[in-house]
Amino acid sequence: QVQLVESGGGLVQAGGSLRLSCAASGTINLSPMAWIRQPPGKEREFVAAITWNGGSTYYTDAVKGRFNIARDNAKNTVYLQMNSLSPEDTAVYYCAARRPLTTATMKVDEYNYWGQGTQVTVSS
Repeated sequence: QVQLVESGGGLVQAGGSLRLSCAASGTINLSPMAWIRQPPGKEREFVAAITWNGGSTYYTDAVKGRFNIARDNAKNTVYLQMNSLSPEDTAVYYCAARRPLTTATMKVDEYNYWGQGTQVTVSS
């Protein structure tokens, strides 16, 4: 069983940056990982994903060029560097994992393990 704990959220002004971290208990070395967010009053939406070895990354169009997903398998940790933040990025950000040896996907409901979420608020 994998447990995921996010950290690094907070309040930031538009144009600022935040770095989210997701620490896993239980190995995630062979699992694709993703960041998924839920804006206020909206459904969860895909943000970024990374393959088990970090060889490929995927982003929703809204964050391309501003966000970067990375992982450190030795530390069982996944990161999301968020730059040039805008109020539209305000959401609860979740870390999610798929089962080992599966492929990374942009489909939110195909992730099997979820963290509790961390709030990111961007003020204008």
